Amino acid sequence: MKTVDFDVFKSIDMRSGRIIDIEDFPNAKKPAYKLKIDFGKLGVKKSSAQIVKIYRKEDLMWRI
Repeated sequence: MKTVDFDVFKSIDMRSGRIIDIEDFPNAKKPAYKLKIDFGKLGVKKSSAQIVKIYRKEDLMWRI
């Protein structure tokens, strides 16, 4: 596994958001969900996640 030094790590901008909407993503190559994630003042971002096999939609809603 490749590692980075601490100065590079400190420069990474990591954010957490709250999942506010989840939909099935039937057109994805592998089973996935479409997510809308609220990042507060940064706004709502859209993403997808191939986590269908390990999480139910209702377990993810409003999670940070």
